[in-house]
Amino acid sequence: MSAEPRRFLPLLSSMSRTHRPGRSAVTCEYRCGNACAHPAPNTSDNEYFGDVVKNVLSRRGALRAGAVMTAAAAGFAALPGTAAAQGAVPPALAHRHGSGRHRQGIDFEPVAPNTADAVTVPDGYEQRVVIGWGDPVLPGAPKFDFNAQTAAAQAKQFGYNNDFVGLVPLDSSGRSSLMVVNHEYTAEVHMFPADQYDPDNPTEEQVRIAWAAHGMSVVQVTRAREGGLKVVPGRYNRRITINTEFELRGPAAGSDHLKTSADPSGRKVFGTQNNCAGGVTPWGTVLSGEENFNQYFANASAVSDPVAAERLRRYGLPSGASRRKWERFDKRWDIAQEPNECNRFGWVVEIDPNDPNSTPVKHTALGRFKHEAANVKITKDGRVAVYSGDDERFDYIYKFVSNGKYKPGRSAHARRHNMSLLDDGTLYVARFTGDSPASEIDGSGTLPSDGEFDGSGEWIPLASGNRSFVPGFTAEEVYIFTRLAADTVGATKMDRPEDIEPNPVNGRVYAALTNNSDRGAAGKEAADEANPRNGNRNGHVLEWEEAAGDAASTTFSWRLLLVCGDPASADTYFGGFPKDQVSPISCPDNVAFDGYGNLWISTDGNALGSNDGLFAVPVEGANRGQVKQFLTVPIGAEACGPVVTEDVVLVAVQHPGEDGSSADPQSHWPDGGDSQPRPSIVSVWKRGRHGRPGHIGR
Repeated sequence: MSAEPRRFLPLLSSMSRTHRPGRSAVTCEYRCGNACAHPAPNTSDNEYFGDVVKNVLSRRGALRAGAVMTAAAAGFAALPGTAAAQGAVPPALAHRHGSGRHRQGIDFEPVAPNTADAVTVPDGYEQRVVIGWGDPVLPGAPKFDFNAQTAAAQAKQFGYNNDFVGLVPLDSSGRSSLMVVNHEYTAEVHMFPADQYDPDNPTEEQVRIAWAAHGMSVVQVTRAREGGLKVVPGRYNRRITINTEFELRGPAAGSDHLKTSADPSGRKVFGTQNNCAGGVTPWGTVLSGEENFNQYFANASAVSDPVAAERLRRYGLPSGASRRKWERFDKRWDIAQEPNECNRFGWVVEIDPNDPNSTPVKHTALGRFKHEAANVKITKDGRVAVYSGDDERFDYIYKFVSNGKYKPGRSAHARRHNMSLLDDGTLYVARFTGDSPASEIDGSGTLPSDGEFDGSGEWIPLASGNRSFVPGFTAEEVYIFTRLAADTVGATKMDRPEDIEPNPVNGRVYAALTNNSDRGAAGKEAADEANPRNGNRNGHVLEWEEAAGDAASTTFSWRLLLVCGDPASADTYFGGFPKDQVSPISCPDNVAFDGYGNLWISTDGNALGSNDGLFAVPVEGANRGQVKQFLTVPIGAEACGPVVTEDVVLVAVQHPGEDGSSADPQSHWPDGGDSQPRPSIVSVWKRGRHGRPGHIGR
């Protein structure tokens, strides 16, 4: 890539911010309760990942161009349970640099960094909005009217701030699918006219509109003849909101810690909120992670019992009033009145989009924390492994392995069986260690260029069924207060682990670690060779392989694929690929894979000054580490929930224009003119011959 995009970076990087770098103050306030402005709730003395990396790096240095993973030699075989093993995708590319320039899936001209109020795509590609906030989902939904909203209307319309996107095929051709979308959070200062909304005194109707704007949407879509996806009326369409009934299942269901005055059984919860990323299961359901649920509750200071108070502190529950003031209209959001209601959020939820009348499930066996996502891999013996990260500074990476085995097929019997797999199994947390001699670290932020590194790790069991492996914790306490249990066993602190997904081609697992604004702060761990930046602004991507290529293994090997940032800076690394030929990338968040096993990364809070976007990077062959920007999203927006198929890319454009307000909108996307911005789903396709779409990246 030319040097021009890098000349663009310093100009915009000089913009001062008092909140998280690259993210607007409004986003910080409404999305996560301005978490970065508060001390990280993990105050345990467990090893920090930066310290682990110090012990992994050899004295010859780190991140040599061409460094390869020991177990990922040329001709890496597809593992059982992966799409490659089932013949769904091409074989993995050779894991070498300099042996040819494979470009399968990434043969497009990268988009330059920019601050346009538009979705910008490569030459030769087209785009179209599929659906946006307020568009009809259910029959009878009225046309969206920004100035005259009602809770009844919003409950039938597409919700706010779309994040995860999943496609569940309805037929073997894949032409018709169910698109499942998370609605992560609401930003009321953008949702209502400024003269109608007072943040300190919202009306009950405005609060109920916000309740309806949370949750999930299921929308039937079809491939358009000219390319991309379009919504079609369908009997499967569904809205899930704060008022939708959920079933609590698994070993902690019915616990005294989950019982409330409205639900003395501890098994029924209304609603899901702050749903971030997710995953589509092999049996055709969707998993969704409840993330920053803590900010919705109020008055944690009312709890005087020291054990209960520490549990609330570790999960970041606010001591006073909530930002949205929901507790004024429903006591369940007031910890002083309902101290257990907050324990009923922070789970992985599962919905069956094929049955619009089904009751969604919250899975207690997968633990309770700020789940960014949950993604499935089949083990060698046919069981199910689910990977998930706790999106907080200095928190952990987890894995669940079921006791039961997956049954292939879509029969009613197989579906019922598979939908019970996440009720029973073993929950683990990761500890990362190093195998190489310690390296000298001078903290200068300069990476040596002629060394190799590798590390190992283990999955520490926390609980299985009704058995706890953590001293001082019952099994139900492990599941409900998972963070504290992981503190106890010495799990490795990480830099905000977000989306974690197994690669269907090479079998390895990839985790996006977005950033850590506390690195190097007073009393916190300082820079190291792999992450040499105090106040880490740009994040990195971690790659690991389970022992014997089996997702049920309790040990693994790991390496860093990317250390993100400006390629011109010495503190970045791109899998060994020449740094003058890659796109700048900052703050990796959601990840996905195409049919060739290329990793696609969407970003959140770009600290380099450009709008956020979607990037593709091969993880094998001559082009390993060649980051190429595929698109950018509009002003103030975040790129979420990428889906990459042979003929279409889907991106959720979240919080466009969120640096402004409804009185002073900074974006008018997607409707243009003087309209208010609307979070929306965009489909992108390659312009092919004769009006037909072409192959993405070819």
